[in-house]
This record gives sequence, structure tokens and C-alpha cells, in this order.
Amino acid sequence: MSEASARRKPNEQPVLLDPELDHLPPELRWREWMGRVEAVIFAANEPVTRSVLARVVGRNCNLELIIDDIRAELTDRPYELVAVAGGWQHRTKKAFGDVIHAAFGQQGGQGEKELSQSEALVLMCIAYFQPITRGELSSFFGKEVSRDLIAVLRGQDLIASGPRSPQPGAPYTYVTTKTFLSQFGLDTLRQLPDFEALEDAGLLSKEKLLAGDIPTGLARGEGDGEEGEPTRGVIEDEVL
Repeated sequence: MSEASARRKPNEQPVLLDPELDHLPPELRWREWMGRVEAVIFAANEPVTRSVLARVVGRNCNLELIIDDIRAELTDRPYELVAVAGGWQHRTKKAFGDVIHAAFGQQGGQGEKELSQSEALVLMCIAYFQPITRGELSSFFGKEVSRDLIAVLRGQDLIASGPRSPQPGAPYTYVTTKTFLSQFGLDTLRQLPDFEALEDAGLLSKEKLLAGDIPTGLARGEGDGEEGEPTRGVIEDEVL
């Protein structure tokens, strides 16, 4: 038994990865770090955060420069490396969207349900005014926003329950999720277009939002009061 094995605790896993790579010359070390970072991002099914990538590279590795170099090498590829939902992810370039749709016959080949106009309008209001209650959403639109509609957005993990409102009855508020950021190609909510700027440009206004027809079929349960914990539905590119 080696000295290292003798010092190792019974349940401790051996350290197999050397993140520092001090034995390599600088250029080869950089190339290895690039390969590791891209491999981890490629293998993940969700955006990979800085803290995860830091596990496979050295302390002196500048992840931003690594990402920049990887992006440069992907310039002529049909996919790219994007910053989204607080991490990085490989995504097919928009120019190949029609090709993907033609190949799979549906959006992204994953069977994702496209949002209806009413669902998109409510989601947009939650994104801009979160945390917001269902009652506040209903007041904004002038008609009841049903639990069924909220359940659709929750079922797609686009929204989640936020903190309880200080209003009487302490109703739940709603906030957007990391899935929302990912599906709309946003790294943070700060990247949402400025609402006042959209109003000033005449591209968006409360009146235009109110003009969106929320079907009466989604307005069941009028007068049922504020909800407790919302039910979760069983029942995405940019629709805002």
C-alpha cells in the first residue's frame, strides 16, 4: 500500500483530476483547460455555472478568457456557447432554427408546448412586475387570471411561488425561474428590455397588454378569492 493510500480515509475518493496542470507548459495547459470547460458544458443538460467549471480548472484560470477562446473556435460551427440563466450552455445558432424544425417536425425536437397568447401575456407581466399575486394579475388585466393558466406556466417551470404577499390572507406571489431565463436566452432578469423604454418607443403599454384577449375558458373560478399554494399543472423560443 502506498503512503497516499495509507493516509486516505476509508470512504474518501481518490483525487484523480489535477486542475492546476503545473507540469504542462502554459500553452498546453490553456488548451487542456479549454477542453475541460467545453466538455463539461457539452455534457450538461442545463446551463453550467462558474462554480461547477471551477472544479476542473486551476486557480489561475480566467474562465471569461477561456469562454472567449472557445467561442472563437465555434465561429464557423452551427452551434455556439451562450451565457444564460447564470451559466453557460451550448445552443444551436438561430440561423439553423428552420433546419431543426424541419428535421424534428416540432420546436427543438423536444415536444415543447408553445405558449398561447394569454399565457405569454401573463408570463410577461410576472417577469416585469415580480413578485406579483394572482389577484394583482387579475386586476391588471381586468378579468380573472385562472389557476389553470398559472398551472400551465408552473407546469413548464417558467414560474414558481415567491414570498407571501403582505396583503390580507398572505397570498402567494409568483416569480420567474431559471428555466424562464434559459428558454428566453437571458443570463439575468436585468437583460429584459426596459419596460419604460418600450413604452416610450410605443412598443409596449399597459393598454396593449389589456388588449390581449384572455379566453373565458381560462377565467374559471371568478370570485373564488386568493389562492393558497398554487396547484401544479401536468400539462418555448421567444414569445414575448
